[in-house]
Amino acid sequence: MSAGTAATGSVEHMLRQVTPGRYDAYEALLRALATSSSGRLWMLLWHGQAGSPDAQYGNMEVEGHGYAPCVTSAQELSASGWNRSYEVVDGLDVARTLFPDHYGLWLNPHAPGGGVGIPWLDLRRIATGLERQPAGPLRLSEPAIEISQFYALLAQNAHRAQAVRTLRRAWVQPALGAPYLAIGLDVYDSSPPAVDAVRTMMQQSIGAVPDGLPVSTVAMTDDYDPVVMWMRANARPFYDREAHAPAPAQGPGSGYGFPGPRPY
Repeated sequence: MSAGTAATGSVEHMLRQVTPGRYDAYEALLRALATSSSGRLWMLLWHGQAGSPDAQYGNMEVEGHGYAPCVTSAQELSASGWNRSYEVVDGLDVARTLFPDHYGLWLNPHAPGGGVGIPWLDLRRIATGLERQPAGPLRLSEPAIEISQFYALLAQNAHRAQAVRTLRRAWVQPALGAPYLAIGLDVYDSSPPAVDAVRTMMQQSIGAVPDGLPVSTVAMTDDYDPVVMWMRANARPFYDREAHAPAPAQGPGSGYGFPGPRPY
């Protein structure tokens, strides 16, 4: 138990550094949670026992979003007054469990100030690799930079790559790190030949991007990516293969709906 208590020290230390606007401290907390040696959590069970099939995490709602409450050590468990069962798990494992259901994690809700909530989008970053996803909250908008030559070349190469259905774009400003241009890829299939065709399309087009402008791609099939969600709601395709195809002989065409803006 002493080893487990020592291991939680990193999470508890980082937790104490988190204050509004301190995104660097928040990122350090996420890194601690993602590390098996330091990211142990005491998950509060509302029902059942640890390891039993009917075990169920507690849940709480904050501003319309669901969170599973937990504590960061045996000492905090005692301080919380929780008198039901609990389960000790790695932060990485619980992140993988919670984020697909759009559930976040709330650390030490009994503490003065109410503890710290980790939204499900950040649990997804922990589960899939922090460095693979931009740090939120993200500011998303239409790209203002004028690079029409790149877009024209990309659309031309996309037309040759039969796997590509549509292309969208967004300007992404992470909480930490440099802003970048995101290209949303909507493809007909994800077979190896299709993946190779899309990779070739990007390689043939990227030379038209001005030096120093970062460009990233996202798959429009990713239901958990905030950039994808924003694109679906706000960004019309700048390339649409089917928009140039002949209309079907019967029935309505397969168009795209564009709902109003949603907050992310």
